[in-house]
Amino acid sequence: AMKDFMLIFKGPDYGQLGLSAEETQAQMGKWFAWVEKLQSSGQYVDGHALHPHGKSVTAVGSVTDGPFAEAKELVGGYFIVKAKDIDEAVSLADDFPDYHLDSKVEVREVVVFDA
Repeated sequence: AMKDFMLIFKGPDYGQLGLSAEETQAQMGKWFAWVEKLQSSGQYVDGHALHPHGKSVTAVGSVTDGPFAEAKELVGGYFIVKAKDIDEAVSLADDFPDYHLDSKVEVREVVVFDA
């Protein structure tokens, strides 16, 4: 049976890296190709980029405004993918387009609680 895994993308955003419009467009093309590959294998479930600005909540009433540029591991987005086990899920991250931009992918199994 296939399980759901979350691929969590961590690293600097393209603005922080100073990528040109052309470089950013080239990277986006690689992302679209990767999504298409996962869709064609039936393993892509969902995914979204995350806006770099946000708020960090640590306790009731304790809210810090982003962007969290000081964090080297900004979470830039995520995919939900289907795989038979974590090793297969990790292998799906082989085509992650941003490795060369000092980014990485965290792979975590989605826990499903039976109602």
